[in-house]
Amino acid sequence: MNTIPVALQMYTVRNEASEDLAGTLAQVSKIGYTAVELAGTYNKPASDLASMLNGLGLAVAGCHVNLNELETNLAASLDYNEAIGNKYIVCPWIGEERRRTADDYRALAATFERIGDACNARGLTFCYHNHAFEFDLFEGKPGLDILFESADAGKVHSELDVYWVAKGGKDPVEYLRKLAGRVPLVHLKDMAQDEAGSFAEVGEGVLDFQAMFSAAEEAGAEWYIVEQDTCARPPFESIEISLRNLRAWGKV
Repeated sequence: MNTIPVALQMYTVRNEASEDLAGTLAQVSKIGYTAVELAGTYNKPASDLASMLNGLGLAVAGCHVNLNELETNLAASLDYNEAIGNKYIVCPWIGEERRRTADDYRALAATFERIGDACNARGLTFCYHNHAFEFDLFEGKPGLDILFESADAGKVHSELDVYWVAKGGKDPVEYLRKLAGRVPLVHLKDMAQDEAGSFAEVGEGVLDFQAMFSAAEEAGAEWYIVEQDTCARPPFESIEISLRNLRAWGKV
């Protein structure tokens, strides 16, 4: 029986949330999600956001915090996340100017270690969320490999996005195994069977989710997080399809 809970990454419904956060969270809960990962904090005081989430019975699986904020305002960011009951601090992106060479990735590893140290001191966990660009080769290795080989495994963890691993030409199962023990968060999204490899609802595309579930569970994953960067359907319809398929597979 699966014991890994499922959350929704709020980036999927970012437009709706920017117009009506309370209504969007209520709809996410109504569809059947019991947790969310935040894509920012919507300029809400921590107490207000916590009250909103608690009132709907929504747990927090993580929060994306941009790297500039983590480098310049780390203590306040950690204070906020503690106040909303979030354990996982996730850097969602690195700018092109910081990922041009192998040494850039090594420098990022050192930066991430410092952030991870601060998180660990609070009982929090720091993760990095990949896209596809990290699979460009430097010194014969993908940037993502250089990053995680250079960083202390106890300080820098992965939020592995299975779609972007596949988009980068690699096997998500291989990376779940490679990062075993340091991949607490797994982003679930599918790839459509079209020439562009577009985003698809979980279970509606070509990725082998059963193999990924097995690898994630063996790797010690703690959360599955549904995300769809763009939706061909209305986003609420898309997230409902993803949850329905996960439920059919016994994952919810």
